[in-house]
Amino acid sequence: MKLVSTKFIQSEDTLAQSLYDEQGVILLARGMKLTSGVIQKLLDRGITYVYIEGEIDDDQYYEPVITDQLRQKAVHTLNDTFNGIKQAGLLSKSYVLQTKETELREVVDQILYEVEGNETTLTLLSDIMITNDYILQHSLNVAIYSIAIGKQLNYTSEQLKELGIGALLHDVGKIFIESEILNKPSNLDEAEFQIIKSHTKLGYDYLSSYPGFPKNVAQCAYQHHERLDGSGYPLGLYDKNIIPYAKVIAVADVFDAVTSNRVYRDALLPHEALEILYAGAVREFDIQIIEAFKKSISVYPEGLMVNLSDGTSGKVVRQNKYLCDRPIIRVTEVQGEILDNPYELNLGKVMNTLITEVIKNT
Repeated sequence: MKLVSTKFIQSEDTLAQSLYDEQGVILLARGMKLTSGVIQKLLDRGITYVYIEGEIDDDQYYEPVITDQLRQKAVHTLNDTFNGIKQAGLLSKSYVLQTKETELREVVDQILYEVEGNETTLTLLSDIMITNDYILQHSLNVAIYSIAIGKQLNYTSEQLKELGIGALLHDVGKIFIESEILNKPSNLDEAEFQIIKSHTKLGYDYLSSYPGFPKNVAQCAYQHHERLDGSGYPLGLYDKNIIPYAKVIAVADVFDAVTSNRVYRDALLPHEALEILYAGAVREFDIQIIEAFKKSISVYPEGLMVNLSDGTSGKVVRQNKYLCDRPIIRVTEVQGEILDNPYELNLGKVMNTLITEVIKNT
């Protein structure tokens, strides 16, 4: 099983994971031979990476971060909630949340349960669900990442649940923005950018009108684009004035955004996205949160093909839990020569060997 960029899938490659729609219907079944037409549809849907079958004797299997059933339930709940809010409008006094609060809390509880029970690091790079609505997937991914960060920061169960709700609904304000602007494939002009930025205030106004959630939930929507140095929006708040939950969501939000395919740019890999976060550490993002996040994720997910500094190449097969950027590699080539007997190299124990490149086109 190999994790391959959708841009480099070849016709006749065999899918190693089933892909579903948000209703749980299988769109592409595991074992299916991919055609150029199907590959183009995956690209059009924004799917970044997929697992394809590799060597015949390869027994590696992709384990999702959360179960297929939970992801379907979560996306379905978010879809119903966001559609209900959109139809009711900004002045509905959030009655939709009254009807959906229990379901949203159940989703967060189940995410918390599955993340806490997952002893491996997280990767959402290869998603099993295909949906046309980026906000749905993004909201769910940010919630999963945020809860994982909160867990590393030793948040209490109640804090994790509150953070999870805030993360699920952090972009709710975008529902009130015209889709033509929200999904514009070209650069936004200044007026359009100001409209996009207004989603923080719109989300805050909507969520703060509902007494069922703690006040911090509305603040998550309001502050997740604030930055420690005051360069963020909408208020230009500095470090001490930004609530901790919003600092966590800011990291998760940026990471998921840059590791997702968008109409205006290609997705980055996790290690590339981490570099962006570290570049903004201290100035924009809380370094402790970034470090907690790094401990939670697979910097080099299983199935990626990589080149190493010693002239070998191979595939990531397992993670080292506390050394997430130094996984275990199944070495298959030495100086370009394919090995008859591949072997495993644990980068957690061989510290003088580094991953130098991710091979995206194989």
